[in-house]
Amino acid sequence: MKVVKFAAIDIGSNAIRLLFTNVMISSPEAVQFKKASLVRVPLRLGEEVFVNHVISESKLRDLEDTMQAFKHLIKVHKVQRYRACATSAMREAANGVDVVKHIRKKTGIKIDIINGKEEAEIIYANGLMQTMDADRPYLYIDVGGGSTEMTFFANGEVLQSRSFNIGTIRLLKKQVTTEEWEFMKKWVKENAADLPNLSVIGSGGNINKMFKLSGKKVGEPVHYRQLREIYTTLKSMTVEERMQNYDLNPDRADVVVPAARIFVNTMKWTDARYVYVPKIGVSDGVIRKLFESYRKKLEKAGEWK
Repeated sequence: MKVVKFAAIDIGSNAIRLLFTNVMISSPEAVQFKKASLVRVPLRLGEEVFVNHVISESKLRDLEDTMQAFKHLIKVHKVQRYRACATSAMREAANGVDVVKHIRKKTGIKIDIINGKEEAEIIYANGLMQTMDADRPYLYIDVGGGSTEMTFFANGEVLQSRSFNIGTIRLLKKQVTTEEWEFMKKWVKENAADLPNLSVIGSGGNINKMFKLSGKKVGEPVHYRQLREIYTTLKSMTVEERMQNYDLNPDRADVVVPAARIFVNTMKWTDARYVYVPKIGVSDGVIRKLFESYRKKLEKAGEWK
């Protein structure tokens, strides 16, 4: 068996993640992905960007320190390849390109600012089809700090995909208008109209936490009623109460409620009864794409056997 390690950096609006994954290759037909380590830093670039539209000097220093630490971790892990992607906050920052240049100069890490379409494609690459029943329709929802990516699937194929500027940090900062909510609602309802018995697949740290609170076993779906009850309960509490009662970190205790609002509203709009939570996200998709590039290189050299 051959084992190859890859790394992915996901620079989101709420947190920055560094994921290490071992890819175990027994044969060209037998490839297994196993997460080795995950580091999460709640930097919250979106806090300032969605209000002031720039990344401040203070946040830039924190980002630089984080990338320096990640650079050293990547070195000692001896990865085959890695990629760093930045999403909504960096996309909207007026100085986003300058920040990317600064980080490249100071740390050597190249950051790719990806648009909503590529973000959705990366998420789709993370083995999502393996979690689906090919005969049923699904709506995949990835809720981040600055945006929400949605993709409709039916018969194992992508029907529609879109990124919306509605995320947990934006909602906390009251940066989401009624018009933006209505636009998302209209798009969701129009695309769900001809998809009866639709189920939702959710990703992101917040839905993972809600899944844990549901008490469901891995692989079991959460019913809409239970998710709504969790949302109602969390919403009725202060941030401190959520931390105490549910053992939530401060940077999770505030954003979990706006995330729950997005999931509950979307399930209501589509009449979806269940949400599945396979614990996959942008980082996993980046790893998959890195591996595919690696595999194609070996194939071209006649070494994939």
